Amino acid sequence: MSKMVKVFLSFITAFALTVALSPTAFADSHVGEEPSQDIVEIALGNDDFSILVSALQRAELVETLQGEGPFTVFAPTNQAFADLLEALDITAEELLAQPDLAKVLTYHVVPGKVLAGDLTDGMEAETVNGEMVTFDLSGDPMVNESMIVDTDIEATNGVLHVIDTVLVPADFTLQEVDMEETDVPETGIETNSALLIGMLMTGAALIFVMVKPLKQK
Repeated sequence: MSKMVKVFLSFITAFALTVALSPTAFADSHVGEEPSQDIVEIALGNDDFSILVSALQRAELVETLQGEGPFTVFAPTNQAFADLLEALDITAEELLAQPDLAKVLTYHVVPGKVLAGDLTDGMEAETVNGEMVTFDLSGDPMVNESMIVDTDIEATNGVLHVIDTVLVPADFTLQEVDMEETDVPETGIETNSALLIGMLMTGAALIFVMVKPLKQK
């Protein structure tokens, strides 16, 4: 193969990678798909949202997110929850038993349908929690300190964007909770270690692009 051909192929490869990682390509990842499921049904159909679904059930928010909406949900993956558990040094059971769990979950929901193309750098949006989230599009797309790893998963009652870090609102207070056998979450995960092991076993099957988050403005 001639040197000129090699240089040309290298240029094409670099160009393709640049386009694939650009915000525009990110925003078009689900364009053209006609939604047939609501937000909760989409989450239930994805194994990597199992912790999120359990949290929604525990906080009694499932029926709300099955409502007419529309809602925009920034959905943390199981790995995002695993990272949070490690940071807080608590188990999955203790997280799901937190009295302020609903405050955390509603901080991930914005009223209305906000697609990736609607976002602008520095834009702020009020969540159902009442607190604001801030978007940073100066580099990789961010909401607060969380990287938006997939966008525009449209539902019949809104849209989901996948994030790699759980958003923790300022009004969340970690509390000690009394754990009982009946408090085991439906995920079946009994300890923080078990959660992390489970993530390692299933991680190879997950197709989410993770990158380093930026600091919240």
